[in-house]
Amino acid sequence: MNRAIVWAAGLVAAALVMAHGAHAAGDPVFGVWLTQAKDGTVRIGPCAGDPAATCGVVLSGKGPNGEDARTLTDQKNPEPVLRSHPIVGLQVISGFRRDGQGGWTGGRIYEPQTGRTFKAKMASGGPNVLKVAGCVLFFCRSETWTRAD
Repeated sequence: MNRAIVWAAGLVAAALVMAHGAHAAGDPVFGVWLTQAKDGTVRIGPCAGDPAATCGVVLSGKGPNGEDARTLTDQKNPEPVLRSHPIVGLQVISGFRRDGQGGWTGGRIYEPQTGRTFKAKMASGGPNVLKVAGCVLFFCRSETWTRAD
């Protein structure tokens, strides 16, 4: 009986992994991306609280002085109670939705280096390129990220 339970659990786990992979493969922004400065990686996928929206979390990176991001906290966060949260695992992309024209809009990007959050947009530049732009008023700063997975 234990073998049957283990076998069934294995099938369920495999089905979930394949379903997630199929969902991720269906959206060109889902996956792991290397920032333009090549100093960090961000995993982009469905938001935990709203699977119809797209979010992203920091997987790895380097601080301004070359420190490993696993040792850094969100010290510049405008909310004092959040300043002790680790950078790795921090949600930096939130609330994006497909715009029907090959892009993702309506989202925000949080920049831990400054503690600022920007309105943002993303667009696929091909299977291995993601154009990311954060904007304040009419001024936007763009980066080109490359697929890391």
